[in-house]
Amino acid sequence: MTFDAAIQLQPQWVQVWLNVLLFGAFFLPLTLFIWKQTRLTGFITLVTSVLGGVGVTWLYDQMGYVKLLGLPHVIFWTPIVFYLYRQIKHADVPVWPKRIMVVIALTIVISLVFDYADVARWLLGERQSFA
Repeated sequence: MTFDAAIQLQPQWVQVWLNVLLFGAFFLPLTLFIWKQTRLTGFITLVTSVLGGVGVTWLYDQMGYVKLLGLPHVIFWTPIVFYLYRQIKHADVPVWPKRIMVVIALTIVISLVFDYADVARWLLGERQSFA
């Protein structure tokens, strides 16, 4: 079964959330390229999101649709949340990119709540496929 087919078997709210996540963590960072002060932040955020996505896909190919799929997000997105927080605090960043970074960070944090819980459950023995 493909990763996309496995996602289609999930509850509707999971599918909606994955679309929100795609927007917040992959497309919204592209808007940071508009401002000179946030281009590097946009690039770093986008690269970590792509690496996390590639990691999830690779793990799926290795193990199937298991709780451990959140691990690449934990690895790549935990540091990016702290990085975004520091960038939001910079005085030279205009207000709109700050707002965009807040939305990106909140989207990632919400995802990380699920990801940390899933990884912990996998480590505690919940290893069956949920697709």
